[in-house]
Amino acid sequence: MQQQAQALKRGLSARHIRFMALGSAIGTGLFYGSASAIQMAGPAVLLAYLIGGAAVFMVMRALGEMAVRNPVSGSFGQYASTYLGPMAGFLLGWTYAFEMVIVGLADVTAFGIYMGFWYPDVPRWIWVLGIVSLIGGLNLCNVKVFGEMEFWLSLLKVGAIVAMILGGFGIMLFGIGSSTGSATIGLSNLWEHGGFMPNGVGGLIASFAVVMFAFGGIEIIGVTAGEARDPERVLPRAINAVPLRILLFYVLTLFVLMAIYPWQQIGSQGSPFVQIFSNLGIGSAATILNIVVISAAVSAINSDIFGAGRMMYGLAQQGHAPKGFAQLSRYGVPWMTVVVMSIALLLGVLLNYLIPENVFLLIASIATFATVWVWLMILFTQVAMRRSMTAEQVAQLKFPVPFWPYAPMAAIAFMLFIFGVLGYFPDTQAALIVGLVWIVLLVLAYLIWVKPAAGQAALVNRDPSFSHR
Repeated sequence: MQQQAQALKRGLSARHIRFMALGSAIGTGLFYGSASAIQMAGPAVLLAYLIGGAAVFMVMRALGEMAVRNPVSGSFGQYASTYLGPMAGFLLGWTYAFEMVIVGLADVTAFGIYMGFWYPDVPRWIWVLGIVSLIGGLNLCNVKVFGEMEFWLSLLKVGAIVAMILGGFGIMLFGIGSSTGSATIGLSNLWEHGGFMPNGVGGLIASFAVVMFAFGGIEIIGVTAGEARDPERVLPRAINAVPLRILLFYVLTLFVLMAIYPWQQIGSQGSPFVQIFSNLGIGSAATILNIVVISAAVSAINSDIFGAGRMMYGLAQQGHAPKGFAQLSRYGVPWMTVVVMSIALLLGVLLNYLIPENVFLLIASIATFATVWVWLMILFTQVAMRRSMTAEQVAQLKFPVPFWPYAPMAAIAFMLFIFGVLGYFPDTQAALIVGLVWIVLLVLAYLIWVKPAAGQAALVNRDPSFSHR
């Protein structure tokens, strides 16, 4: 069995990968976290999503250039090791796994909140325990099972968002459910309640902490490279298709939300989608949307476990993680990493038991640090790869970054700016501190354990008798 499963199986098609990226990026950040961003920036949050989306698209193109040139499991962790050095690969790979754990904690927390819409008396941690157990089990199946589940869950989300946008326009045009007291419905909601930018530029900047969290996870496209059929064709199509769709979904969806309900009344008690339709008196729509946001959370948790597991598998192959993480089941799945991720997500059970009220914003801001760090390292890696290539090699690239070198440099500057945002605002300073402590601990771990082990392995390779001395 061990011999038959030396490598990950290429069981993911173009539709699987495209919807996996949508599933990872259109989830908790949109359905739940958008309420926090709206409160910070008001209607100007639309600008934040446009600007953030443009920067994320550059990250995706940088990742796409590397993944099409060299589609390997572990993806950008291995690229960083090659072009920036082993320590950079170690830092990037483990921070991505950390990102997926933290994003997963946010997703399981949101799942518990959504279930509270129907069962307010049931403790949230019970729902978190149940969903982690279910998704962990599903990820132990063949990768095609995972891909199919992710496809249908993501398709449900996308269909619901389209229906919600069309329904929102119907509410604006025909006044459906407009018996909401003093609340008016219409485009005037975008500027009548304190203006388009009611909290000034500071509010817009503050919202970036939540906005960038919302896009986190889209880099999973790069992680799928080792299991994609025909990656040279599939990856560019997935990367080019997804960012525009996400921008449409985020910007158009929030535009409709803020037009049918005054922005300052969109609270964070559950999903703003559910809250708005419930307040508009459309009870059945609120129930249906709650089903959708629950499926969105399940889909995102699914992608989180998959992404972190595959990255840790790649790290194990490089000697940057325990060897057991590289063991594959008979289905071609790195089962140990799935188990480790599931155990890590059970921390969400403890957090939701101890601090159910404050857990989401703290987790989201820490996830933002990890996400932006990963994106920054991907951009640095792509720049280093380009500088190592000859003009002939650059000319042979099948999916080159556009507007080189200006666009990647602008994206790098923007990611550094986001770190400044995290450090400036009191609510997110803890996230920056946690993130920096994490990086320091990783550096120490590399220097104490990984580097000496790598040096010894190199000596053994040069002189096999060394291991017996």
